[in-house]
Amino acid sequence: MNTDVAIVGAGPAGIFTALEMLRKGSKKKIVIIEKGKAIENRHCPKQKTKVCMNCKPNCHITTGFSGAGAFSDGKLSLSYEVGGDFPSLIGEMKAQELIDYTDGIYLEFGADTHVEGVNAAEEVKAIRKRAISAGLKLVDCPIRHLGTEKAQELYYAIEQHLLNSGVEILFDCECTGLLLDNDQGRCLGLVATDKHGEFEIRAEHTIIATGRRGADWLEKICAQYNVAHQPGTVDIGVRVEVRNEVMETVNKALYESKLIGYPRPFKNKVRTFCQNPGGFVSQENYDNDLAVVNGHSYKELKSDNTNLAILVSHNFSTPFNQPIEYAQKVGELTNMLANGHILVQRFGDILDGKRTWPKELMQSNLRPTLPDAVAGDITAAMPYRAMINIINFIQAVDAVVPGFAAYETLLYSPELKFYSNRIKMDERLETNVKGLHCLGDSSGWTRGLMMASVMGVQMGRIIAEQE
Repeated sequence: MNTDVAIVGAGPAGIFTALEMLRKGSKKKIVIIEKGKAIENRHCPKQKTKVCMNCKPNCHITTGFSGAGAFSDGKLSLSYEVGGDFPSLIGEMKAQELIDYTDGIYLEFGADTHVEGVNAAEEVKAIRKRAISAGLKLVDCPIRHLGTEKAQELYYAIEQHLLNSGVEILFDCECTGLLLDNDQGRCLGLVATDKHGEFEIRAEHTIIATGRRGADWLEKICAQYNVAHQPGTVDIGVRVEVRNEVMETVNKALYESKLIGYPRPFKNKVRTFCQNPGGFVSQENYDNDLAVVNGHSYKELKSDNTNLAILVSHNFSTPFNQPIEYAQKVGELTNMLANGHILVQRFGDILDGKRTWPKELMQSNLRPTLPDAVAGDITAAMPYRAMINIINFIQAVDAVVPGFAAYETLLYSPELKFYSNRIKMDERLETNVKGLHCLGDSSGWTRGLMMASVMGVQMGRIIAEQE
């Protein structure tokens, strides 16, 4: 098969590359391959069974058109200060311009016009004052909340637009390698596999946009084909759940509070991420049956709880250069203790040095929104350095949000974010291999829906300008 542009992964970065090329009037042929299914064929059975069924060959929550975005809480961060390091590559002003432009595309496809966190200046000022006293930095970022169920509708509309515009999307199709001209140092396309077998897709531009789920795979591809990269940051942490009453002030003023700290004694960067007012804790399955925790927030369906991630950033140096594998081992050990499920423990039990028992969860004001989470002891699997950072950070947040460090506060583990393997690129998104580009969260440059989408828009513009 021959094409002009071959895109690996139908997540936000790949989708918006194709979308922007069309918007710029590009006549180039575009082929997207996606190892998962079309969005209308993605269905998580847990909605009926209430228990994770560990779907094979791929988890429907993390894999398929729009990637994990279809089943996430669907929050679009509207500030260049949030979402990764892509602004440092193209410039902050340029990044903000692209965010505003990309936000407009989301609105065209049905995103809610309401923006959270922009009309409560005095409340935000008071929250920031408490954060400063606690040694934390508050990043107040406007949020456009799609909602888990509404995000699926929006991405379905984008999927149909791409198909109707001539973009070829090959579902249940996996990239297994690249085609290289070693003499010229150029990528000539890729090798793919579907139910019919292996075949080649030759292309002028090959774009890898596999998302966080594909970070480990991309690292292996880089090593195999000598794509210049360097180990990046990997985040290890927990998902915290509290009653809505505890987070009420922050939820109303900001919807999502992004707090950053460097707690003693290690002073690693620790931050909150993906806050879901009235949300639900969820389980996702990665390759090798790795179960990780996440959070969802619907537009209509609400719980009595708010959940958010607390992540500790790990940056490794010589001689160790396998941060993704390190995080996976932490996750595997946690999964082992929970028999393949997510572990949950009360914060007070952690401080008391004891495990949590199922009957104790039923005695609290706070009831878990992940019903098949296994009560136990996450400290038996979490590295000491990360656990101490998490404990001290939670206690600091308690000064900003009283009640956050309550005895009954729930911690779910493992929460892992694979942003590692920073691909070396220039501002035109060129790697050291000509014709090969790497976008989105798996590239190490972005974190989250909006910035991955923005990187795709930039890629689409660069290709369209070459016609």
